[in-house]
Amino acid sequence: MDNAAALALGALGWTLSDDARAERLLALTGLAPDDLRARIGEPGLLAATLRFLEAHEPDLVACADHLGIAPADLVDARRGLER
Repeated sequence: MDNAAALALGALGWTLSDDARAERLLALTGLAPDDLRARIGEPGLLAATLRFLEAHEPDLVACADHLGIAPADLVDARRGLER
């Protein structure tokens, strides 16, 4: 697994750790929990998770702080996953 995918998986775990944030992710992406589980390693899903965080800067910053990285690292990871 490359670094971008690992960061995105960490961000996904952080996102899902809060019920309200997880519900917002599912509502905005149109994914059902079963879809999320089935597609968890797909670059498109991981990039969508990072885009979700980018759309709400406080979440992006909080997630980056939790992961011990700069918010720009999450943005770079999303760009890498979208290539």
